[in-house]
Amino acid sequence: MSIAAAVFQAEERLARAHEMMDLAIIAELLHPNYVMLQPNGQIENRQDVLDSYRSGERHWDMARVGDMTVRLAGETATVTGRWWAIGQNGAEYFDYAARFLSVWVQTDQGWRNIAYSSVEISEE
Repeated sequence: MSIAAAVFQAEERLARAHEMMDLAIIAELLHPNYVMLQPNGQIENRQDVLDSYRSGERHWDMARVGDMTVRLAGETATVTGRWWAIGQNGAEYFDYAARFLSVWVQTDQGWRNIAYSSVEISEE
């Protein structure tokens, strides 16, 4: 399997884990130094994200990724693509499409997601 294919597969696996709320896989794929920049400007770390899933504050009814491009730079990969999601984050229900930037790093345990940000878009 090529490096780009492995990163692509990891991104899809992470999306499926969100939809299934498989916290073990989400925890496995998020790097210990993971950071997410929310569309509202809020910054969350790995623990913040995992705690929100465990509390039930955040969940997905549907999560899909597509239209992805992987770019490699040594032990780092960036993925740009589209994200479709339906679910709830705190009191806010969401049903949206977004463009995302996801950064992955190669570790001894495999590819791990270290940074993520998305911007909501209209359906294309």
